[in-house]
Amino acid sequence: MAKKRPQTKATKPQTKAGARAAGANEPVPVVGAREPCPCGSGRRYKACHGRAAAHAVTELVQRPFEGLAGECDWVALRELVPAATVELTLRDGLPEGVPSVTLATVLPMAWPALRREDGSVLLGLQNDTPSGDLSRDLATTLRKALAAEPGTPVTAGGQTDGAERLQDLLDPDAPFAPVVHSGFEFWVPGSAEQAAPDVAASLERANAAAIPTVKLTGVDAAYWCETPEKNHLRWVMPHAEEQLLDALARLHAAGTSSLGEGTRLVGSFRAHGLMVPVWDLPTTMGAEECEKPAAEFAERLAAALADDSPLSPEERRARGGLTNRQVTLS
Repeated sequence: MAKKRPQTKATKPQTKAGARAAGANEPVPVVGAREPCPCGSGRRYKACHGRAAAHAVTELVQRPFEGLAGECDWVALRELVPAATVELTLRDGLPEGVPSVTLATVLPMAWPALRREDGSVLLGLQNDTPSGDLSRDLATTLRKALAAEPGTPVTAGGQTDGAERLQDLLDPDAPFAPVVHSGFEFWVPGSAEQAAPDVAASLERANAAAIPTVKLTGVDAAYWCETPEKNHLRWVMPHAEEQLLDALARLHAAGTSSLGEGTRLVGSFRAHGLMVPVWDLPTTMGAEECEKPAAEFAERLAAALADDSPLSPEERRARGGLTNRQVTLS
């Protein structure tokens, strides 16, 4: 996991004497790129401590959603789920004139965010971001959306170095409860017929490409999806990768890694620092039919995770096969 760096808020430049008095071990405030560096070196900020700040922004944060409620579901909505929304709760409450803030997997025309006519905010999750810290980029977009004029989309970009992250803006004790939709009609308050032509066209394209997806209710962050050839279960898990691979290998070697007849653990994704095991399912197996086998598998997995004995030769071979069938998404 990438090492987190200390964050400092923008302040006015210090005098050289004040900067020296602050001490060499204290954080240097963030200022404009062409302003004198607050450390008192006499150089511009971008040629001095600004280099480290720029590196901190571009360095990849492996687990951007770590510490947020529902980290596994954040990953699923970012990478796996076509259409879903979640009501977000801000740490400091909603600003005046903002009745709600909603996270959405995708917005029309891939807008990063939207301030609706009624003042409510939609924040898009599945967008390209300018830095290596997805949490920081999303928080910057959210701040822009909260300050935008009602009825306007929010464009990408903006200063992110030294800025807040989602972990700073969101209430850590509020539940994170995704609602999975069959399409993107949630884009339009009211009926789709009332949408602007460009939004209506985007809605039609998005609905045509959406893969039917259902969130299981009996286990956390497991999503059933339907494709033409077979169905799948994609399950985002919070465990450390090495520990989870060992546990899955124990189950695979014992012949207990499936979810029942006709199902098979085929591999896993890596996404935002977490592992996502994937099962192939027969086309006759819907989301409801997955609930009981998934709950039973969760019990077997818990027992395997608690086993810290060395892997047997068969288990090591199973682990090697699972490792070879990993795909990194982010």
